[in-house]
Amino acid sequence: ELRAMLRHLRTEIEKNCDYVGADFAEEARKIHHGEAEARGIFGEASEDEAEALREEGIEIGHIPWVPPSDA
Repeated sequence: ELRAMLRHLRTEIEKNCDYVGADFAEEARKIHHGEAEARGIFGEASEDEAEALREEGIEIGHIPWVPPSDA
């Protein structure tokens, strides 16, 4: 049941947010400082990048990314 909930969450994120890939930290900063359109984003960040964002007051979350199906 937890995997199904995480799979549903992944689907909603992919449907409603922009994938920015490895540029996540940079794009999050731009949004935070008003240099880019405010919107939901998702992508990858290293632990160091994530910690730096938190220290700068930028709220982020880490979501376990499960495969879209049990393939």
